[in-house]
Amino acid sequence: MRPASSGKSIQTDGAGLADTRVRFLTAEPVEPGRVREPILASWRRSRESNVAADRIEMPYVHDPNLDTPLIRSAEPVLRQLNEQLAGQPISIVLTDQAGLVLSRLTGDPNLARHLDTVQLAPGFSYAEEFVGTNGIGTALEGGQPMHVFGHEHYAEDLEDLACAGVPIQHPISGKTVGAVDLTCWRSDAGPLLMTLAKTTAAQIRQALLADAAAQEIELLQEYLRACRRSPGIVIALNNEVVMMNDYARTVLAPADQAALLQQATEALAGRRTSVLVDLPTGTRLRMYTRSLGAPLPAGGVIHAKVAQLSTPKRRDGGTAAKMLLPGLLGSGALWRRACDEVEKAYRAGEWVALAGEPGVGKLAILRAVHQRRNPGGRFTVLDAADATDRRWLASARRALVDETGDGHVGSVVIRHPDQLDGVQLRSLTAALQKPTNVDGKPAVWVAVTLGPGAQSRDLARLLRLFPSTVDVPPLRHHIEDVEQLAPFFVSRLGYQGQLTFSPEVLQVLMRSNWPGNVEQVFQTMRQVVRHRRTGMIQPQDLPPETGALSRRLLSPLESIERDAITQSLVDAHGNKAKAAKALGMSRATIYRKIHEFGIVTSAR
Repeated sequence: MRPASSGKSIQTDGAGLADTRVRFLTAEPVEPGRVREPILASWRRSRESNVAADRIEMPYVHDPNLDTPLIRSAEPVLRQLNEQLAGQPISIVLTDQAGLVLSRLTGDPNLARHLDTVQLAPGFSYAEEFVGTNGIGTALEGGQPMHVFGHEHYAEDLEDLACAGVPIQHPISGKTVGAVDLTCWRSDAGPLLMTLAKTTAAQIRQALLADAAAQEIELLQEYLRACRRSPGIVIALNNEVVMMNDYARTVLAPADQAALLQQATEALAGRRTSVLVDLPTGTRLRMYTRSLGAPLPAGGVIHAKVAQLSTPKRRDGGTAAKMLLPGLLGSGALWRRACDEVEKAYRAGEWVALAGEPGVGKLAILRAVHQRRNPGGRFTVLDAADATDRRWLASARRALVDETGDGHVGSVVIRHPDQLDGVQLRSLTAALQKPTNVDGKPAVWVAVTLGPGAQSRDLARLLRLFPSTVDVPPLRHHIEDVEQLAPFFVSRLGYQGQLTFSPEVLQVLMRSNWPGNVEQVFQTMRQVVRHRRTGMIQPQDLPPETGALSRRLLSPLESIERDAITQSLVDAHGNKAKAAKALGMSRATIYRKIHEFGIVTSAR
């Protein structure tokens, strides 16, 4: 008896299953219970990806990277298993996280020749998007062990085979790094095939742990040596670990820490040993790097010395930040660009629309621009949320006419016009077409604020009166500004010089997602000062909702990328393959980024 077989074949109704597969491929209804639900779901994904069922077509990589921790850890495990299965018609396949075959060990010549004909060989990808339902790609797609027998395969060229695939997760990071697959003839398959595949995957994970432990022990030893030798900033990092001495955490602001880690990673990858680094707060460092083996994942140790100090901090612990506009702070590139574009429109006399999430500061920008450019003029805010009052449109019409006679052009901000119905929008559009004074000059400068994704035919007609739309970024896209905003709001609440921020609390604030944006920061500081009015603010002084943290501090570009992936997943109802295709990225990449960014993938 062969080791993979339990005597009776798992596939007892091969003809019935083959007929069911044909019915599915010809778009005929499939009777419930005729095929396992995971297989049926995979068939649907394969059809949506336009996988050919009558032939095998897949990309080929001529020279895949075989110098990886996965290969080093798996090779002795797979070699030992191959020796145990000597002469048996079972093939042992190892792939990377995208389904690319890295190695294949086969003891039976007939099976090896057949696998060559179906391209189950090193360099070919058995991802589900290329081959359809199969043990490797479907296991990686679902993130769990998967066995596929005979006619359960989507491609008819694979119907004589049975395979059991198990994803391999890194024992420290939890990331899927590859898969192990056992393939045999369909007639030889049995339940022990999956058991053997699971055992093999577990052994590879254990070998990865031992390899990672050895690398991290070496990294820790080098880090401790550097700490003893160097009194300054010391950091050690690899793909999974970051270590930073107390001095670095004390002297570097959270934004500086994130920037230094990014620069250190690039320096290690580029084998640069000495780099001059400019940090967001203005501090300049001379960074010295020492790689351990390969730059990644072995990582390295970084020692940095201050070459130029940043602007001194105020006594209240906040950075002495320059006002961008009257009453506004922020140095983030996207935030500054939004402010500049609104001010440019005001100078040109062009009406403007501001779009963005609630709480991002749309009204604050408009008020600040008006205060700088026209401090003596009227500034009127009309909120469409009050449009249930019949007098609202009359008030809007009056605001659009200069009644002061003082020669100043006033400013009118219409908030949330996207909440008006069609009749109200048409009336407002008509009123906006006549805001002139007796000299024929514009009596007012008008701006509207919109929520994200606002659109309708009547709203589009209104927006034709506004030559440009400025997108105001959410706070998570310029998260470095939180370090200025929090002390600023504490000062506005009357506690300047009485409260300071600990480095730990700044870390928490910088890593929070802030779904309520700038307004949420203000409300958070309001809650803090109710309980803490003097001394140093600590993490326990923050309200519970700030505990929803990102896995790490994201750069503005990464934050934008996270939002794009999240929205694409929502549009695709949680289907990662569709989301990846819409974004123009591979499925392996979107899986990795979902894990890195901590994205919740449940369909909405």
